[in-house]
Amino acid sequence: MNHDFHTRPLSPAEARVLGTLMEKARTVPDSYPLTLNSLQNGCNQKSAREPAMSLSEADISEAIDGLRECSLVIESSGSRVTRYEHNFQRAAGVPEQSAVLLGLLMLRGPQTAGELRINTERWYKFLDIASVDAFLEEMQDRSAEKGGALVVKLPRAPGAREQRWAHLLCGPVDLSVPATTAATSGAAEEDVIALTRRVAVLEDTVEQLRTQLEHLQRQLGG
Repeated sequence: MNHDFHTRPLSPAEARVLGTLMEKARTVPDSYPLTLNSLQNGCNQKSAREPAMSLSEADISEAIDGLRECSLVIESSGSRVTRYEHNFQRAAGVPEQSAVLLGLLMLRGPQTAGELRINTERWYKFLDIASVDAFLEEMQDRSAEKGGALVVKLPRAPGAREQRWAHLLCGPVDLSVPATTAATSGAAEEDVIALTRRVAVLEDTVEQLRTQLEHLQRQLGG
């Protein structure tokens, strides 16, 4: 499986589909595995995504086909509607914590260790920023025998206190163009975590209501 996973870089659409499946498996387990429609909604949601995308069903189906070839996505059988789930951790051969960090990097772009700790809060509760850094360093120093580095530490952006990390699942990253970032102060970190949690709960509620509405429309023949 590892050989399949490392044969080629992922496309941006494949990374978005994979990251969305990884996110929804943890945040809305009752709706997981996802239907194609739910997956499309998750890929194209406006919040917690960088960059914002507008993927069609055809785009997502093509991405799913590519991910299945790499053993990263599995199609669920036994349901009236085809559903999809990720197989990232096993295919990539990484621990849960590393998979969580890579999933967030795929969905939200480069982030500092502090930002990652806040943004992964609903996926996995890291003890502190140092533990986030430890897993990032481990993925950066990954041996060639295991497939090479999975993340890279970006040059410090002008005026930024912390350096950001980027994933390498879509291929090498241009290190000559540092982007600006809004560093989160340690004092405000808990407030940001609380706000992030509240926004995410609202997103999940909207997603569940949307699913219920679609189900009702199908029952009414709409």
